[in-house]
This record gives sequence, structure tokens and C-alpha cells, in this order.
Amino acid sequence: MSKTLNTPTAPSPTARPRRRFIPRPGPQAYLLLVFLAVGVVGTLASPYFLTARNLENIAVAAAVVAVLGVAQFIVIVTRGIDLSVGSIAALSTVIAAVLLRQGVGVVATIVVALLSCALAGLVNGVMVVYARITPFVATLAMMSIARGVAFIVQVGTLIVISNQQFMQLFGGRTGALPNVVLIALVVTLAAAFAMKFSPIGRRLYALGGNPEAARLSGLPVNRDTVLAYVTSGFLAGLAGLMLAGRLSQGSSLVGQGYELDSIAAAVVGGTSLFGGTGDPISTVLGALIIGMIGNIMNLVGIQSEPQLVIRGLVILLAVFLTSGNGIQRLRQGAAGFLRRPPAGERSGLMGSGLTAANDDAPTPSDAAAQQTTPRRTGH
Repeated sequence: MSKTLNTPTAPSPTARPRRRFIPRPGPQAYLLLVFLAVGVVGTLASPYFLTARNLENIAVAAAVVAVLGVAQFIVIVTRGIDLSVGSIAALSTVIAAVLLRQGVGVVATIVVALLSCALAGLVNGVMVVYARITPFVATLAMMSIARGVAFIVQVGTLIVISNQQFMQLFGGRTGALPNVVLIALVVTLAAAFAMKFSPIGRRLYALGGNPEAARLSGLPVNRDTVLAYVTSGFLAGLAGLMLAGRLSQGSSLVGQGYELDSIAAAVVGGTSLFGGTGDPISTVLGALIIGMIGNIMNLVGIQSEPQLVIRGLVILLAVFLTSGNGIQRLRQGAAGFLRRPPAGERSGLMGSGLTAANDDAPTPSDAAAQQTTPRRTGH
């Protein structure tokens, strides 16, 4: 009777142990975490934070920044920037107030204001694309031009808007929501759909990711870049109409600082200043975070000067967390700083000058060879 011995077989040398897939949270998860953290801080800081009236105030204040943030996002995704959105918004309020005072209809007023602001965006795009002026300089010039034109049209005094139809459209309510919040929601959803599903949205991402590759692929890079700035100007004009409805006036002084808020909203939302990444919904979340921070500081009675410092620090922290792998990069940097290099690395770090100087020095084997080789003497 034979016995069968079961000998264990050696594992295949090519077999690798299975690794468990551990999903890593993306920038959107960190953004939502920051949003919830700011909400918790607001709840603990003031009992009025979660009241319906205060939440509505946050939404109304953030609506204008959200629309400007979407405008800024569309430009930033192409590796550009638009510093003129605040001034164009102010110009829109003045144009609307002047036309309404002259008895022009509401629809015609809105069309003229939006087309005028889109024209300002067109000038920005032409200066960037065809005049080869850097976006920072071109839009900085437009920021001054638009503000100056608003001053000239306003003729020194603010213009009160008394048209009830206009006020109802941009300052009224539809059901339980203010109209400016609904406008911001429509703009956000339309931009998100266009950026994800339309050809122009995909081209803008490709343009921001690698402009040269997009150009070599036959994409209309110049046209799309100009279109991005035109869209930014159009949305800035829409934000100006929202401001005019809220304030019941047109003034060249409104909109100051909104260009920085719009950039902060886009960057806090995870949009890279190097282009090619980001989405409008995250940008709107960034605008809400900025609005919540300002609201919390107002509720606890912090003065305006410290608010700037605190706001900047919180935005910096939010950008670090939402920029993708921020915590991981911090750990890697700390580990690299604390790690002591091996002896071989320490000897190799003594300086490239010494290494270069010793390149021509004879090695010990060369010196020994020279000593054992007999010299020839002449007879």
C-alpha cells in the first residue's frame, strides 16, 4: 500500500501579495470637511448662527461672490486670471441705474448692461490673446478703466433705483428663496453642466492642462480663451445687477475687493492657478466658506482689521487642505526634514566644488601603478 506524501509547493517567484485598496479622500472631501468645520465653529461661537434669518443673510451675501467666483473659475481654468470682475460689476450697477432713471425698460436695461460688460470681457480677451499682454496686466488695466468709466457715467453721486419691477427681479423672492440665490444656483448648475458635458468645457480644461498640446491638436485655443474672458465679463455684469437689486442703487464704489474674493472662492474650491482643474460647484462651496467666515466674525464682534488677518489665515488653511494631498505633502516634508541622511549621502553632500576639484586627482590604484612602473632613462 503506497502512501502519498503532500509536499508543500514553493510560491511562485512572480506572485505578489495582494494589496488592499484604500480609497483616499479627494479635494472635494476635504472641501466638505472644511465647510462642516466652519459651520461647527459658527454654531459654537454664536447661538444666532443657525437661525433661518442668519443663514439667509449668508446665502444672499455669498450669491454675488459665487457668481463672480464662477466667472473667475472659467478664466483660471485656462491659466488666466481676471482682476477686473469687481470693477465690471460696479460698471453694471451704474449702467442699470442710469438707464432705469431715463425710463428705459427693464429688459432693455438688463440686455445693455450685460452686453456692455461682455464687451469689457472681450477687450480683456483680445489684449491677452492677440496683444500678448499677460492676463494680470491686461485685467489690471481693465479694472482701472471700468472703474473710471463708472465714475464718469455716475457723475459723482450714487443713483437710486426706484423701478419696482427691477427691484422685484433682483431683490425680491420666489417662494422661500431670495431671487439672487436662485440666480446663483442657475449660474452654478449651468456652468457645471457646460464644463463637464459640452465641447467648449472639455476644450477649456484641455487648454488649461496643456496649451501647446491643445494647439497642436487643432483646438481653437485663441477663440476659446477670448470666449472665457467674454463669459467672465458677462457674469460679472450679472453679479452687478444682483448688487444693484440688493442695494437699490448704482454706484462706482461697489464691488471693491470682490476680485480677491472671487479668486479666493475659486482657489478654496480646489481650482489650480496653473489651470486645467477645478469645477464650478466646488467654487461656490468656497464662496460659501468665505461668507460663513465673515459672518461668524461679525456675530462675535471682531473688528474689521483683525478680520482681514483671520480671514486670510483661514483661507490659507482651506487652500492647503483642498489643494489635494496637502496633509500627505506636509508629512513627507516633515519626514524629509527630520530624517538623517546615511553616511554615503553625507559624504556626497560635501559640495560639488570639492567633487569637481578632485575629479582629476589620481586614484590609489593609479598611484600604485605609477610606483611599480620602471622609468626609462636616456643613455
